[in-house]
Amino acid sequence: MSDFHRWEGDSLLLAIRVQPRASRDEIVGPHGNSLKVRITAPPVDGRANAHLIKYLAKAFGVPRARVTLLAGESGRDKRLRIDAPGRLPACIPPA
Repeated sequence: MSDFHRWEGDSLLLAIRVQPRASRDEIVGPHGNSLKVRITAPPVDGRANAHLIKYLAKAFGVPRARVTLLAGESGRDKRLRIDAPGRLPACIPPA
């Protein structure tokens, strides 16, 4: 991946570093070779992953079904795919 993101057609692949139990949900920006994202959910029983998917779906303007967790289900480092994002945060250039 080029830094933390790569385009494959209309799909955006992201390498994400998650910080659970944060005071608010936010996309912080590049953090090494990942995009740092803070979420309020605790890392218990998959709640952090579900919350991350819901938050990213809202941030990228897509339904939750278009956000897929590809790797990193039990760790802080994750890889996700967002199919045809409707909008992009400032830290991600368009395709």
